[in-house]
Amino acid sequence: MKKLLIISFIALPILASAQTLSGRVQATEKGKPTPLPGATVYWSGGLKGTVADSTGQFRIDTVGATNRLVVSYVGYVPDTLTITDYTTPLTVTLRATQQLAEVVVTAGNTQIDRLNPIQTEVLTQRTLAKAACCNLSESFETNASVNVSYADAVTGAKQIQFLGLGGQYVQTNVENIPTIRGLATTFGLNYIPGTWITSIDIGKGTGSVVNGYETISGQINVELQKPDYRGETQLPNMLINGYVNAFGRVEGNVNYSQALSEKWSIGALGHVSTLRTEIDQNGDRFRDLPLYTQYNGVLRAKYSSERWMWQGGLKALSENRDGGQLSSVGAYRYGFTNQTTRTELFSKLARLFPEKPYRGLGLILNATWHKQASLFGLRPYTGNEQSLYGNLIYQTIIGNTNHTVKTGASYLMDNFDELFVTQPLKRRESVPGAFFEYAYTYPERFALVLGNRLDVHNLYGTYWSPRVHLKYHVHGQITLRASAGRGWRVPNQIAENYGYFVSSRQVFLNNNVRPEVAWTYTAGLTNEFLLFGKKATLTLDASRTDFQNQLVVDADQPRNLLFYNLVGQSFANSFQAELTVVPVKRAEVKMAYRFFDARQSMGALQFERVLMPRMMISRDRLLFNAAYALPYDKWKFDATLQLNGPKRLPVDDATHTHVSYSAMRWTYSPWFANLNAQIMRSFRTWQVYLGGENLTNYRQPNPIIGAADPFDTSFDAAGQNWGPVTGALLYAGFRFTLEP
Repeated sequence: MKKLLIISFIALPILASAQTLSGRVQATEKGKPTPLPGATVYWSGGLKGTVADSTGQFRIDTVGATNRLVVSYVGYVPDTLTITDYTTPLTVTLRATQQLAEVVVTAGNTQIDRLNPIQTEVLTQRTLAKAACCNLSESFETNASVNVSYADAVTGAKQIQFLGLGGQYVQTNVENIPTIRGLATTFGLNYIPGTWITSIDIGKGTGSVVNGYETISGQINVELQKPDYRGETQLPNMLINGYVNAFGRVEGNVNYSQALSEKWSIGALGHVSTLRTEIDQNGDRFRDLPLYTQYNGVLRAKYSSERWMWQGGLKALSENRDGGQLSSVGAYRYGFTNQTTRTELFSKLARLFPEKPYRGLGLILNATWHKQASLFGLRPYTGNEQSLYGNLIYQTIIGNTNHTVKTGASYLMDNFDELFVTQPLKRRESVPGAFFEYAYTYPERFALVLGNRLDVHNLYGTYWSPRVHLKYHVHGQITLRASAGRGWRVPNQIAENYGYFVSSRQVFLNNNVRPEVAWTYTAGLTNEFLLFGKKATLTLDASRTDFQNQLVVDADQPRNLLFYNLVGQSFANSFQAELTVVPVKRAEVKMAYRFFDARQSMGALQFERVLMPRMMISRDRLLFNAAYALPYDKWKFDATLQLNGPKRLPVDDATHTHVSYSAMRWTYSPWFANLNAQIMRSFRTWQVYLGGENLTNYRQPNPIIGAADPFDTSFDAAGQNWGPVTGALLYAGFRFTLEP
């Protein structure tokens, strides 16, 4: 059986895209062409569409029902082209309308996917370049929807907060392959270097049933550099990046691609980073950041012909971490260590139909081997995971491109073998599933997507995941969106809560974990308009997630860490308002406010159902971002200010005797501000940048409770960690591109 699986995996490498048309959208400023990032490109009367990237480039799948291509950008006259040659790249130059003649170039930051019925933000390479962006966890610095922070004060693990919930409820894919899940949840955000990324799609609410059942609060899809992107109008043949910061962290990245022939191309992505300097800014004798070294690489190839397209490759990672007390403490040092090795094989195969380009058949396959070994003081942990993922997708139309369907089958196998101290955690999950998605589009006005999927879990039975997404173009540039859907997932107690194990708490794991199931409802409005004669975009969205079952992680009892199934209610409400304005040429100002109300019933093990605010969730967050670029992007200036509201904290007195949850006393963290800024200078093949993080120099005074005696029952490095552990940080770096 194993030989058969291996042969099948090698012989059936995966899904890509249908026949594509490429091009560039631009305007003319002072007689010179200027790209229009975020321009909308779509087929007239069809659902297929795309958004131009940071350089104005676009790629769009062809459709058989029409050859009329519509290109539009706010402040410019839309253009409709009749396409007769699909092989030659287009250059589309839009003419500015008279009322917006003074606004030609914007800073080109986060874009809203105008055609997607799901509320989706697109972070382009231009957005990612606004910060050092050393890995995926640092890619959301200028984004109001996603908040990333350290999970504790020792391990260096990063965690996402999205729509009032943790990152485990966001399905994070890399090129539509589920990636940051399972044991990779702990440090997975650090495993994707920023220079590898071409774009990030952030969708709110339950996503398409085509991508799986695990999305609850949202979905993030990361697109990496492709091996066939090269030349002036695409990606460079080689990119070399170097980075160093004041704490001693050093990174190097190399992206390489080469076309071997008209059909074959290869690519390689390499990354190495390390931190070997002990930092202890608050003098508690604990390293503020763990020492680490990471080696990371991808080898991939692509084949493209008239009827077949294939991509496949190998990913490999090795990382060692060493945190805890300073090395000078001696024989009784409390240490945290972690060694991770991870290997992935991926393959995407597509059957194309040139005579009927609206039809497509694709197969995605991915196999993962993940090994992890950690030591929390005197408590050891080992984890091994083998995963196999497959997704077969067929797409066609009913009558015309106003009616499209996607259907197919998927399979997910996870084999977990974990051991925490002497307690084994083993399970083998096998989940075959099938899905069907219908989409109706009324051209340029209305879109409806209805999805259903059915999955059969070998341990937990059958689960149904219905989803619906709506988009309605009211008038002008006003668009409404709404969605509702059900998602479910099986939680991983240790991997998703690593920071809590850096403590002296007595751990009570749940031996009867049930899948987490939730309904999520979202609604949003996007409006592009003129504000005092200047281009502006207003985005409003609200959501609610209701859990039918959830794994409760209870750190509210001093000296204990409890895991149990939900009894009672658990919900998260979210509201966000974001205004982006272009006050002058080549400038952009973004202001955003986000509100969370997340609550959960606590105390099931003591037969209580006390609805309490979830810990470590800021109810309020304000973000202000300003960006300015000189002509031709020779100089770029970016600054982001975040104001983070109070978070509910657990009881911090280890001598406190727990009586009941209704009588429990807790406190809130204070407001704090965080300022990041960067300056970049661009040359023909070079970019150099200098920046700073946490320039307000705000540090939480005592993030670790009982640091003086970590082997005492009062020691806790996560329960009270609500703010930055380190102060102001300066960094510098360069990017060098070598074009073919």
